[in-house]
Formats: sequence, structure tokens, C-alpha cells
Amino acid sequence: MPEWLRVWWQVFGGESQLRILCARHQEDVIGIAPLTVNGQRASFIGGADVCDYLDFIVSPAIAAEFFNLLLDHIKQQGISELDLGPLRPDSAVLSSLARIAENRGSKVSLTPHDVSLELELPATWEDYLGMLKGKQRHEVKRKFRRLYEAADINFRVVESAEQAARELDTFFKLFKLSATEKDDFLTEQMKSYFRSLAQAMADARMLKLFFLELNAEPVAASMCFDFNSTLHLYNSGFDPRFRSLSVGLICKVLSIKDAIEKGCKKYNFLKGAETYKYRLGGIEVPLSYCKIKLKD
Repeated sequence: MPEWLRVWWQVFGGESQLRILCARHQEDVIGIAPLTVNGQRASFIGGADVCDYLDFIVSPAIAAEFFNLLLDHIKQQGISELDLGPLRPDSAVLSSLARIAENRGSKVSLTPHDVSLELELPATWEDYLGMLKGKQRHEVKRKFRRLYEAADINFRVVESAEQAARELDTFFKLFKLSATEKDDFLTEQMKSYFRSLAQAMADARMLKLFFLELNAEPVAASMCFDFNSTLHLYNSGFDPRFRSLSVGLICKVLSIKDAIEKGCKKYNFLKGAETYKYRLGGIEVPLSYCKIKLKD
């Protein structure tokens, strides 16, 4: 099980049953279904409040064989419904499983859910600025200029588990300050999840915890994960006392700059249609919610 799913299960698994189903060809794993089961309903490991979209792990070349085996197996186990949550259009569910299930007589329900936004990164920072619309490019440069005129600026990244453990309280503070709903979201259980997640992602060399400081005071932070040449913006926060200096936005822009300099090919803003994502060049990826009622 990937470490981020293991962390979620340890913190939020509760009374659900864990079902990680693997299909093998000789000694090779050819498909994985990371599921939890509640009664007759199965869903992906991971909650919608902390996981924007999930999927099965399977090669397109053997997807039909894998999903037919999976549907046979879970039906034998007494599972009558798959609640698969938000999905990308290129997911294995939407590109293979939904059609296979319908052909077997199952009822597939697909409803629009939300959007995710992502950005193809160019080779250089100047090329990125050139990609932005004229007004937005001017705004980014103006915000940088105002910020550097106002204070001494430091932008740094935390990558080790040991340092992240020391710095997470600062991240939590900025996260909670930035919006009332984030304060409500960040329960003690959620803090425990974030701490374990940061540890796991740091151990996997994926953690990028960015801090923007003005006159040595942390004023904004972004928690990102670097995976498969893509930097994923997972969560962020800022001190509203410095809202006029756009510190939250600039922290994200600097994380884009860092991703470009590190050779990443894509920046994923993840779920949500916040205006700043479009202004920074994000392109919509529609997400659909999928439920499959298995044929009796």
C-alpha cells in the first residue's frame, strides 16, 4: 500500500474492513484494488476531505481482464455497490471499468463533481511568465516588486522528516489563520494525519514544505508533494495581516518557480476552482463522481 494511503488508514480507517486486492500473472502484480468495505459497499481507501481523487492501479493493456476478475470476486464477497468518489477523466475507472460494468448489466452512475486544475511547466521561469496573459504577468511582477520593497524576503523549503516535525506547528498556525473553515477542519485527529503524512512523504523524498518569510517571520506556507515530475499543491495557509502584500499567492508562485528550476514537467493545483489557479495558468480537469450498482 502506498505510504499516503497507509497513513490515512491508520488515522481514519475506523471500523471499515481493509481489502487490498491484487491480481498476479506468475510472480508479477498486474493490478491493485485498494478498497475499504462497509457492509455491502466498497470504496477506495482515502477520504474525500483529504484525497481529491483516487483510482485503481492497472495497466491499460490488461485492464479488461483485471476488472472482470475484480467484479466477479467482489460480487462473490457479497459487495453490491462500488462508491468510487471523484475521478479524473483519464482514470482506469472511467476509461475501462465503467464500460465493462455496464456491459455486464450493472448500473453506472456518473455525475459532475468538481474540477482540478493543472499547469504544464515550461523549461524556464521567464518562459512561464511569458505563458501568462499580459494582465496576469503584470500583476505577478507588480506583487513581487511590492513585496520586496516592503521587507526582507526569504523563501525556503523543508524536505526532511526531522525538520518537518519541528516546522509543522508553524504550518498549522498559518493554515488556521487563513480561513475560518480551515480552523474547523484542523481537528486534533487531522493534525495527527498531517504529521504522519509529512513523515511518510518526507521518507519517500516527496515532501516540499515551503515557507515565505518577511523580516524572518513566517507569513505563508504551502505543503506540496513532488511525484513523477509533478509538484502537487496539497494545502496552504497565510497570515491575513499581510493580505495586502499577497503573501499567500506569492508563496504559491514561488513554489511554481522552484518546480520549474527542479525540472518538474507539471504543477497540479488539485481540486477546487479558486480564481488564483486560473490566473496562474491552470487548466481545468473535470472530475466525475462514480457509483456502480452491481447486477444482482
